[in-house]
Amino acid sequence: MLGLMQDWPLLCHRIIEHAARIHGNQEVVTRSVEGPIVRTTYAQIHQRALKVSQMLDRAGIKLGDRVATIAWNTARHLECWYGIMGIGAICHTVNPRLFPDQIAWIVNHAQDRVMITDLTFVPILEKIADQIPSVERFIVLTDKEHMPPTTLKNAVAYEEWLKEADGDFEWKTFDENTAAAMCYTSGTTGDPKGVLYSHRSNVLHALMANNPDALGTRAADTMLPVVPLFHANSWGIAFSAPSMGTKLVMPGAKLDGASVYELLSTEKVTHTAGVPTVWLMLLQYMQKEKLTLPHLKMVVCGGSAMPRSMIKAFVDMGAEARHAWGMTEMSPLGTLATLKPPFDQTTGDARLDVLATQGYPPFGVQMKITDDAGKEVPWDGKTFGRLKVSGPAIAKNYYRVDSEILDDAGFFDTGDVATIDQDGYMRITDRSKDVIKSGGEWISSIDLENLAVGHPKVAEAAVIGVYHPKWDERPLLICQLKPDVTCTRDEILQYMDGKIAKWWMPDDIVFVEAIPHTATGKILKTALRDQFKTYTLPGAAA
Repeated sequence: MLGLMQDWPLLCHRIIEHAARIHGNQEVVTRSVEGPIVRTTYAQIHQRALKVSQMLDRAGIKLGDRVATIAWNTARHLECWYGIMGIGAICHTVNPRLFPDQIAWIVNHAQDRVMITDLTFVPILEKIADQIPSVERFIVLTDKEHMPPTTLKNAVAYEEWLKEADGDFEWKTFDENTAAAMCYTSGTTGDPKGVLYSHRSNVLHALMANNPDALGTRAADTMLPVVPLFHANSWGIAFSAPSMGTKLVMPGAKLDGASVYELLSTEKVTHTAGVPTVWLMLLQYMQKEKLTLPHLKMVVCGGSAMPRSMIKAFVDMGAEARHAWGMTEMSPLGTLATLKPPFDQTTGDARLDVLATQGYPPFGVQMKITDDAGKEVPWDGKTFGRLKVSGPAIAKNYYRVDSEILDDAGFFDTGDVATIDQDGYMRITDRSKDVIKSGGEWISSIDLENLAVGHPKVAEAAVIGVYHPKWDERPLLICQLKPDVTCTRDEILQYMDGKIAKWWMPDDIVFVEAIPHTATGKILKTALRDQFKTYTLPGAAA
């Protein structure tokens, strides 16, 4: 027997419809790429998103077509998200911090038909435009006055483009399992992999994020998402905040300490979310200028581990520092370090001990840890194993990849090694892949090693992450030279320059007589990490 409830598909555009009807006058504030602060409302975003849908529909974009965005956090970008999804097309957020060749590879793999971009990224796209033939036109998120001359195909200023629509358009209804959005992983091993979110998964993830022990904003709160809309599904904030009617403050391209502080202060932001790098710059600026943030209630930090000192700094100013862990494949929320009883009564170091964990999962995420044979190990806070997850907002496969990624019980292996204690608090202890997390972004050690070995004087290379007080980790390149040759650090850095993104470049290079190996011939990175555990990178003194 089935229940007698309405068949009401969980579609992403229902969120902005709700926000417009119930919270229509709620502000969305943007530091525009052009410079000025721009104010709009959920009602206006809804109406303009309908115009985006109308124009894409008129251009022949249909159910399942991919529309790429490469843009900052702005109200215009948010309009595009809902406008793309409202017609059943797929919003493909592209990370502009990737190397141009990687961007081209991802756009080609996704077969994007339209590219929506900010002014900042026009020069990057002009360089690779001839490498992405599937893109039929480029829409630049600006007005006629600020539109630059460009060689991009069929380029048009966004505001001029929208003028051709009257907004008399009705969003479509379709199966809630229809693909809504796409985000590629950083490709830590091999090529990047496309994670394809459904309308259902995004709506359910928004409900998870609105849990008071997760992001937990209300209509009376103000959220500043430092985490980019192009990074891991924007941590779901593009859906969770409008669904609650939370005021949004969009920081645009300026994420330095002074700029972030200005918005946090002037807009009386209560909740914010981003990576440790940004919070370090914010705290340094506030300390230097002797500033406070009396309205700030919560700082959510993910992407890489938040230093204990950073947690304490926010706690001391009266804000809650909430550690978060997740993955692109998880939409991305996995765990959050909130204080449940009896830990909510703890103080001092005992309280910081709990806040420094990765936290426990909200309803909608199941977790287990296993040994290499797939056997579950106990939740005792000591036994570590491979961290595996399942849930309605977790990937079951990658886009256009013919391989199984779930175990027999339907769990996804995160690639992390962790412990879970009897209270459900999870701690990441290592990574099964040797990815380097720098400022919340991932750097592939394998790609760097392969590039370094291409130098004619290098016999073998290994890359490990070394502690950095600002970026959390930075790459250290360890080289074994070929017999009877000499080489300098600058020679290798010069060779690598231009072949990878600037921020991927190793911070230092050391030369060794031999690189250690396992019995099976693999580089023994545990030994290298131990050997260089006290290594200080140039200019990285705390």
